[in-house]
This record gives sequence, structure tokens and C-alpha cells, in this order.
Amino acid sequence: MSLPRSRWLADPLCWALAALLLLTFGMPRLKPLFAALFPALDRPLYEQDSFAALLLSHLAIVALASAVATGLGIAAGVFVTRAAGREFRPLLETLVAVGQTVPPVAVLAIAVPLIGFGALPALIALTLYGLLPVLSATIAGLGSVPQGAIDAADGAGMSGTQRLLRIELPLALPVLLGGVRSSVIGSIGTATIASTVGASTLGSPIIVGLSGFNPAYVIQGALLVGLLALVTDLGLARAGRHWARWQQVD
Repeated sequence: MSLPRSRWLADPLCWALAALLLLTFGMPRLKPLFAALFPALDRPLYEQDSFAALLLSHLAIVALASAVATGLGIAAGVFVTRAAGREFRPLLETLVAVGQTVPPVAVLAIAVPLIGFGALPALIALTLYGLLPVLSATIAGLGSVPQGAIDAADGAGMSGTQRLLRIELPLALPVLLGGVRSSVIGSIGTATIASTVGASTLGSPIIVGLSGFNPAYVIQGALLVGLLALVTDLGLARAGRHWARWQQVD
């Protein structure tokens, strides 16, 4: 029993997750602390929404945008590495890179007059912002598959689809996961600005705090966003290591 417990105590992911949950559900108990740190503030604790509700909403927006960006990025990466799509690779990479350079705030400013306030403009902005890391990682991962593995698959009579699903994508997955990791972490931070268009996220206390000159609100929101990004980063990194280990064993 002592060995698992010692591993748990030394695990940064467990500590980060515990800190995130404690702050999410225990932030109201810190009201006296923020009142002491910022005595000039009449309202030292953000109370317009519960932090648990904001966290869940933030996670939902990031998860949906990341899923769409990952699906589109992988599909596009696979397409441009096949014979039928290689000539479109420079054009596609240019278009996605341009989408990456456009600030999400600008995308929100364009989308809101067309589709209104709420989570949808944020989802569009986050999806565009998250495409490039996934696309680049997919192309790099598929390009790193050993030619010997491809030749062996062809020699075994696999079709192109079978070779892709059974050989190429599994071998490319560690690199691909790195791109997904970068995309998701970027989306977690960028999703904070979604509150400027009416979406409920952990950016709400930050935006309200900045507009109302309330640094306590900003700190509360920033702490939770930072911890969420840390937990997600550590979790995805661990998933990548487990997959790499599994491949070696297999």
C-alpha cells in the first residue's frame, strides 16, 4: 500500500487536479482572504456564477471546439499526404496558417454581427485557432512512418485504408497527440475571451474584473484557467507516454 501512496503523493497531475477541484468548489471560503488582500474592494469574490458552473461550461466549449479542430485537422492531414491530395498541401497549409494568425478577437468581432452573441462565435474562433497544430502534427506524424512498415503493409495485401488505420495512424499517433495537446492547451487559454461575447467561461471573472478594476476577480479566474491548462497538459502528456509504452510492448 505504501508504494502506490508514495507514487500518488509524488504525482504532479494528482496535485494539480486536487488544487483545481479545491479552488473550484472552495473559492467561496477564500472570501476573507481576498477581502484582506484587497481591502478597498466592496466585493472581493466573484459571485455572479458558481466557479463549478463556469469550469464545466469552459470545458464544454474547449472540448467541442477541440474535437472539431482535431477531426478536421486529421482529415485534412491525411488527405494531403495521399497521392490524390498532395498538390493541395501548400494551399491548405497556407490557408490554415492564415487562420492561425488572425486573432480570435477579430474572428469574434466578425462572427457576432452574423450569428449573434453566445457560445457559437467562440466555437468558430477556437476551431480555427486549433486547426494548425493538429494539421501540422498529422502531416509530420504520417511523414515519420518508416517506409519499411508501409512496404510490409503493402506486401501483406492491405488496402490503402487498412494500411492507414492499422499501420500509419497508430505509428503517427505520438506525434499527432503532441499537436492535439498544443491545440487543446491553446484553446483553454483562448476560451477566456469567449466571455466578451456572452459565453459562460472561466474568463467571465477575468473580463468583469478588468472592466470593473477588480483585481481579485482577475486572480480568481486566472488561477482556475492556469490550473485547468496544467491538468490538461499533464494528462495529455501522460496519455502520450502510455501510448508510446504500449507500442514498445506490442
